[in-house]
Amino acid sequence: MPPPPERRDQARIKVKVPVELRFEDNETPYRCATSDLSLTGCYIETMFPFPVGTALEIKLQTNNTLLILATIVTSDPQVGNGIQFMKMLPEDVEELRIFLDDLQKQAREKEAAEREATQKKATEKTK
Repeated sequence: MPPPPERRDQARIKVKVPVELRFEDNETPYRCATSDLSLTGCYIETMFPFPVGTALEIKLQTNNTLLILATIVTSDPQVGNGIQFMKMLPEDVEELRIFLDDLQKQAREKEAAEREATQKKATEKTK
């Protein structure tokens, strides 16, 4: 059976970024980290996920602290939550875009270096 079609507008990157979640009915922040991140959302792992539809404010720690208004869109028991970003300042969107672009560039460079090392080993074995 084929996998379900991708519903996200933006590709998510597997990266742990510190986040602080704040909810309307609770003054105490919930601190955790993303397991993946995109321009339009993230996923956090938590044993006790929050209900779908919950509105929250996120402080996302990239090179700077980004403030984001968001909504919980998936709740996977004992796994975590999918979070959709609803509102961000334009400069925070740009900061996040640069951060994600840098991560993708680093991943491509690492992959190319690993591929080159593998090819070099294969060439040395045939000599």
